[in-house]
Amino acid sequence: MKILAVVVTHNRCELLKQCVACIEKQIVPCDILVIDNDSIDETYQFIKKKESNTFFFQRMPENLGGAGGFNAGMRWGVEHEYDYIWVMDDDTLVQKETLSQLLTADKTLEGNYGFISSTVLWTDGSPCKMNVHHPPKKKQNSRLSDQGIYRIDQSTFVSCLFPVSIVKKYGLPIREFFIWGDDMEYTRRIAVRGKEPCYWIQKSIVVHAMTSNNGSAIATDDETRLDRYRYAYRNENYLYRQEGIAGFLHYTVRCAVHIVRVLLYAPNKRGKRIRIIVGKYFEGMHFNPKIE
Repeated sequence: MKILAVVVTHNRCELLKQCVACIEKQIVPCDILVIDNDSIDETYQFIKKKESNTFFFQRMPENLGGAGGFNAGMRWGVEHEYDYIWVMDDDTLVQKETLSQLLTADKTLEGNYGFISSTVLWTDGSPCKMNVHHPPKKKQNSRLSDQGIYRIDQSTFVSCLFPVSIVKKYGLPIREFFIWGDDMEYTRRIAVRGKEPCYWIQKSIVVHAMTSNNGSAIATDDETRLDRYRYAYRNENYLYRQEGIAGFLHYTVRCAVHIVRVLLYAPNKRGKRIRIIVGKYFEGMHFNPKIE
């Protein structure tokens, strides 16, 4: 059984070192592939020194964002004939048993799943708000839930394990997303539109070493981060359109609510925040990237 951990990084060498060190301590060993999104810090020197027959890296010619990085990493894993691909950001700190717990669930499920995903905590031990799993309203399998295995419809790319057979069946994450929503689109492509059973494995635990645990909201986020939301609203337009009329109506109402929140709560740059929401709402109507 060949397992590849794919880590995407950009200019966060110190976090990457911690991430890699944690992966290397796994009870169940795995190979590691670091996708370096054209970092200009010491990342290249670090990964070049570690290169071996179990540690690989690809240095992108430009920053392709998380979406482009995971697209490249998962493609590499398929091409090199791995059985499983385990994806995570460079600020993901896995525990020694994180992978082994995922593989225990794999045996319980007899390999019948689209993906399985870990519990994600923040640095203080509380649930990481950006990575909380929301089980669907459908009834859970009591035999599985008693073992801490819960059916879910989507996940983030913070410790998510995919059988390569699933990647071959459903393709790769959409690299044109650059950042924001690529993980949601990809996992819903498998779980919702593909109707594959997918699960949150409660006993498999990681820490997402983000600087804060406040989540993200254009109404209250720092003005230096506003340009990132251009990808959010454009990408979500595509994502919700895949869910049919009900999905697109949900997205439309969501945008309207966000505009109201900007008017009520934004500390500054209200005009810019609203222009991003409205502009990317309409731009997203014509955003139709191809699935590789």
